[in-house]
Amino acid sequence: MSEAFIYDAVRTPRGKGKADGALHEVTSLSLASQTLRAVATRNGLPENAVEDVILGCVDPIGEAGGDIARIAALHAGLGEKVPGVQINRFCASGLDAVNLAAGQIAGRQKDLVVAGGVESMSRIGMMASGGAWALDPSSAVPTWFMPQGISADLIATKYGFSRDDVDAYAVESQRRTAQAWNEGRFAKSVIAVKDINGLTILDKDEHMRPSTTMQSLAALNASFVQMGEMGGFDAVAVQAHPEVEKVSHVHHAGNSSGIVDGASAVLIGSAEAGRRFGLKPRARLKAAASIGSDTALMLTGPVDVTELLLRKAGMSKADIDLFEINEAFSSVVLRYMQAFDLDPAKVNPCGGAIAMGHPLGATGAMILGTALDELERTGKSTALITLCVAAGMGAATIIERV
Repeated sequence: MSEAFIYDAVRTPRGKGKADGALHEVTSLSLASQTLRAVATRNGLPENAVEDVILGCVDPIGEAGGDIARIAALHAGLGEKVPGVQINRFCASGLDAVNLAAGQIAGRQKDLVVAGGVESMSRIGMMASGGAWALDPSSAVPTWFMPQGISADLIATKYGFSRDDVDAYAVESQRRTAQAWNEGRFAKSVIAVKDINGLTILDKDEHMRPSTTMQSLAALNASFVQMGEMGGFDAVAVQAHPEVEKVSHVHHAGNSSGIVDGASAVLIGSAEAGRRFGLKPRARLKAAASIGSDTALMLTGPVDVTELLLRKAGMSKADIDLFEINEAFSSVVLRYMQAFDLDPAKVNPCGGAIAMGHPLGATGAMILGTALDELERTGKSTALITLCVAAGMGAATIIERV
């Protein structure tokens, strides 16, 4: 088996996923192709050097459909011989794209692959592509289908996280993100999104609210009360977990991941590809795993997949210097830290999706790049990147700095 190395990682800023967001007029194709072009240009790659492009996209319909990876590769000028494939494991799609690319390298199928993801949530709404789990009662009823926000509140209730707990985590995410931007921690990876004339549209994450306080969050009403009580999903949650007497609704827009637009790209290759194109490896992909988890809790997959991945890799949590977990909701990260008794300082030191937003198909590769930059900044060695996934799944990857 060949080792898979990370040679570069880039991402766009995250634009607010609304009609007045800075990236609303930018198509998924343009977002994806700008990251692909940046990777090729930054690394001096000749035409047709990349042997595959793998992009996550959670709602691949309309202008984002039809295998956007291949069309983006062509649009970016990577070369006619460069194929592309779009994948979907919901929120983990971008990380799974990286893992699939690493598998191609390890299996000697390819030598140089770009993996990442794209989502324009302002142009194509979340769940626009539908799905059997939510829409077909034959699958929804026996597997305890409920909206993710109800599951997040169920996690908070089951594991004892109060409204103050989840709000405090959100405030800290905003603080860390603001500090990371102020200190230039994202300068190496974030590329400005430009228009057709080469003028910059956005060069910094747009969703952040650094002035957030406990008091400002306290003024927000919990988002999922009506859906849970009148929609009947609280009853589903209690049926699935009868140890919970009543669901306590604590999540709202301020302590949940933001809806945003964005794209990401990671350059992954063999040692031979590095020598051929004069590339210096930044990290190696050490191990990866995915898993199914409790469908009612839904978002606890990161705990299950981390246990599996550490076991497969012959490692323990003490071997990991940095944990990067997608902030889908505050309770997801709080439960993860609780399960492994982690030092909060080692988890999401640059903030996360509560502050910056979560462009579904792109986020996994984005946070892998964030973890890599942070390892290099701090001189540390090993990071574990993980995301919760809709329908009760988890995905995780361990990278080791070279």
